[in-house]
Amino acid sequence: MRSAIRGDGFCPRSTAPSTRSGLPGRGYVPLRPVRPAAYSPPRQIVPSVDFAEISSPLPATKLASIKARGSVVIRNVLPPALALSLKSATDDYIRANAGRVRAFPASSPAVYELYWSPAQVAARAHPNIVRAQTWLQGLWHSSPATPISTRNPLTYADRLRIRLPGDAGFALGPHVDGGSLERWEDPTYRANYSQILAGRWESHDAFDATHRVAANMDLYNGAGAASMFRMWQGWLSLSHTAPGEGTLRLFPALTEATAYWILRPFIGEDGRVDSARAGFEGAAMGAAQELSPGLHPGLRLEEAMVSVPAVAPGDFAAWHCDTIHSVDRVHAGRDDSSVFYIPATPLTPANAAALRMQKEAALTGAPPPDFPGAGVEAVGEGVFVGRVDWSTAGTREMGMGTRGWQLAEDMAEGEKQAVIAANEIVGWSTQ
Repeated sequence: MRSAIRGDGFCPRSTAPSTRSGLPGRGYVPLRPVRPAAYSPPRQIVPSVDFAEISSPLPATKLASIKARGSVVIRNVLPPALALSLKSATDDYIRANAGRVRAFPASSPAVYELYWSPAQVAARAHPNIVRAQTWLQGLWHSSPATPISTRNPLTYADRLRIRLPGDAGFALGPHVDGGSLERWEDPTYRANYSQILAGRWESHDAFDATHRVAANMDLYNGAGAASMFRMWQGWLSLSHTAPGEGTLRLFPALTEATAYWILRPFIGEDGRVDSARAGFEGAAMGAAQELSPGLHPGLRLEEAMVSVPAVAPGDFAAWHCDTIHSVDRVHAGRDDSSVFYIPATPLTPANAAALRMQKEAALTGAPPPDFPGAGVEAVGEGVFVGRVDWSTAGTREMGMGTRGWQLAEDMAEGEKQAVIAANEIVGWSTQ
C-alpha cells in the first residue's frame, strides 16, 4: 500500500482481518518502520518553518508534510534575546519565592507549578505567539455550522519546564492527551474517528474540528485533563536544546498511528478482528491514552519515536492533539532544557466557559482549574514576590479587559455563533 510518508517514515500495510463484530475487513493498520538510520537527521522528519514564512501561504508540499507528521517547529517566533530574558526573569521569580514554588518530580524538579509569572504572561500575550497560534489553528477546518473561531485563539495557562542535565526523573513515556476511553465511549468524540472505524483509515481527516468542539474529552474527571479543546499542544523554547537533551519526542505519522491505536482494542494478536476481546490497551478511566511496545507492538515505538530537531530560544514546537509524544528518558546535554508550555486553543463556547474560570484563578493567583490545587489561593502565586500586575498585563485572549471578540463579514454562521456566545459567557458585548 502507498505510504503517506515516503522514504523516511512508516510504510502502513493492510491485513485482511475477518469481519466479525461488524468491523470492516481492512480496518487494521500494522506499521512497518524503516531502518532507524532513515531518521537522521531529525530535522528532515519533523518539519520546520520560519516565523516570517507563515505570513504568506506555504507551499502545498510543506503543508502536507506538517499535517502528515502532525507536528512542526516554527523558528524565531520570539527574538532569541527576548526568550532568554524571559528565562532569566523566570529564574529570578523562582529564587525570589523559594520555599513556596512547587515542582515535580520531587527528587529532581523539572516541571514547575507556576502559571502566572510575569514572564509566562508576557510570552502568552506577545503578538508573535498569538500569530503563531492563529496560523496553527488555521490549518484546521470544520463545517460552516460548527461554533468555532480559529482566527481567535484563547490563552490556556499551563506550567513551565526547566530540566537539568542528567535528569532521568521526568521521563514521560509515549502517550496522547485528551482523554483515552472517551475517544470510544463518547459518541461525539468517537465521530472524529468514524472513517477509521469504518475501515477507511486513509480517509481520516485529523484536521476536521466539526466533532471535536462538542466532544466530551473528560468523562471521569481525570487528573491532568484539559478543560479546553487544544488543537495543538506546544511549547516556547527558552534554551538551546538538541535531540537527546531532555526534549520532546514524537511519532511522525499522524494518520497511520491514530488508525492503529484506535483499532487496537478490536484486534487479536493474529491481526484479525476478535469479538471476544475485552479491554482497551493503554486506556483507563480518568487518564491519558498510554502507548507501549508490549500493548501496541505494531507501532514499533522504540524505533519509531523521533526527537524534535535542535531548537533555539524563541523557537516554538507544536504537535497535533492526537500525536503520540513523549520526552527523552535522560537529559544527556550540558545545559538546562527549558520551555513555557503554550498550546493553540480556539474560541468555542465551551473554551470560553473554561477561560472565564481560568480568569478567576488568574486574578487571585490560584492554580488554574485543570491543575493541582485549582482555585486554592494558599497554594497559588497571589502573595509571590514579583507577581504579575493584571491591571497592565491582561489581554483579550486571557479574558481580561472589556473589549470582546468582533464579528466579521466573512464569518460562517457557526463562527458568528461562537463569537456571540463567547462574549456573553465572558461578559462582553458583541460588535
